Amino acid sequence: MTGAAVEQRFATRRECHFGDRVMRCFVNRPESVQAMLAAAVETNPQGDAFVYEGERISYRALGEIAARVAANLADRGVSPGDRVTLVLRNGPAFMYALLGTLWLGGIAVPVNAREQGAGIGHIVADCTASAVIIEPDLLERLEATEAGRSIGRVFVDGDGVGAAEPFAALLGESASPVPVARPAEADTAVILYTSGTTGTPKGAMQTHLNITHSVIFWERCMGLRRGERSLLAVPASHVTGLMAIVFSMIRMAGCTVLMREFDAGEFNRLAAEERVNSTVMVPAMYKLCLMRANFDEVDLSAWRTGCFGGAPMPEATILEFRERLPHLELMNAYGATETCTVVTAIPPARQLEYLDSIGKVVDCVDILVMDEHGREMPPGETGELWIAGPVVIPGYWGDPDRTAEAFVGGYWRSGDIGSKDAAGFVRLHDRKKDLVIRGGYNVYSIEVENAIAYHEGVAECAVVGEPDPVLGEKIHAFVSVTDPSLDEARIREFCASRLADYKVPDRVTLQSAPLPRNANGKVIKRDLRVMLADGG
Repeated sequence: MTGAAVEQRFATRRECHFGDRVMRCFVNRPESVQAMLAAAVETNPQGDAFVYEGERISYRALGEIAARVAANLADRGVSPGDRVTLVLRNGPAFMYALLGTLWLGGIAVPVNAREQGAGIGHIVADCTASAVIIEPDLLERLEATEAGRSIGRVFVDGDGVGAAEPFAALLGESASPVPVARPAEADTAVILYTSGTTGTPKGAMQTHLNITHSVIFWERCMGLRRGERSLLAVPASHVTGLMAIVFSMIRMAGCTVLMREFDAGEFNRLAAEERVNSTVMVPAMYKLCLMRANFDEVDLSAWRTGCFGGAPMPEATILEFRERLPHLELMNAYGATETCTVVTAIPPARQLEYLDSIGKVVDCVDILVMDEHGREMPPGETGELWIAGPVVIPGYWGDPDRTAEAFVGGYWRSGDIGSKDAAGFVRLHDRKKDLVIRGGYNVYSIEVENAIAYHEGVAECAVVGEPDPVLGEKIHAFVSVTDPSLDEARIREFCASRLADYKVPDRVTLQSAPLPRNANGKVIKRDLRVMLADGG
């Protein structure tokens, strides 16, 4: 593509959206996710839309199946605008359910399959889901909740159980086909639930405007090409997997190579066999790929770009990739559920030069560094990162109070403490208060603390992150007990019944003494971190 063609493809202008937000937007953008799918079907009908365990689904077939799912949902009373909760692992059912819901004009609500019953029930109730599509081994979790027992439409990716229909029933022909929806750009397409500093999950409303800009950002940052092949090794239910890979591949009429669960050796094999060009993972996953014996035995010459985020990548890992796979460009990027992923990225050529940076701000996005009084800080000074642009969501589903608290004048107050130097490189100096980033997953301390506090033998507890060379951080719980017979294994088992597995504490320190507190009665987590650093 010539320079003039690139300039025209990514031309921008100022527009007003979401009421009174004025922002710079890409002029040449799709109208919606549905429009992206229609374009892919038209331009690459026989091309692979996705590959899963040897099965190949073309764009023509994907469009036809999405239309059938939409019609069958409508036959069962699901209407445009209704929420459909997807508790599914990476696989064909996720793709069909996601795009079928959107074809109908519904709102897809993906949920991590590692979520426990309480979390699933909260999401189903909060978004007032019209239907749930779920893995068979997770149905029991749903049915254990009040919301799960009261929902009238449940579909299982397998044989039907009780009142739940098999998901296959949605794949057949319907006597009443429905036309593909044509939503407005401001309409919500997806709701992704993210825990806030209170630990209560809140639904980030990701609109078609947000998503279409997000995929253009990924195209620009990663140099994606028509017919790109990307390997999805992170959950499709996570904002990174959904935006950076699933929706971005549809934008490029490319192929998503689906892994049900990450395995480093299998990743290497699939990347070679499917001639994968790009992926997005957390640094620990890249390191595990290097450690597998088959890394040097398979042909990874097609793998062109690897993006990472959620934690810094050690210099040694970057250097090892340069030695063993010199053509692969690694790049760090930063984003959040509220920004539909990437808002900063480092040019791959400058990755080693700026190891301490999360990159420069991408097109159409504005990031301010603000002090506690809402005043912009000069270059190099630290403050809270406020983020604005067409990828920033309009707010949280059904939660005007937390929307008003988090969004100011079109900017999302990220809670991240960072700085921006005179050259425009952004750095993070601290994460959101009490946030532990474990293997790329955000784990809010208060959510884990609340789970532990339910144990009758616990007086109080506090959770902090413990540095780990592979995962970035592990979860360490300090627990003051009233029952001296409690041990670490029982605390972890108790948490495992209430939390997603990646939120279960890796280590537990038990004590009979109270936790350290300041004059205002607040736990001094700084002292706990010092204890860990001193070997406590």
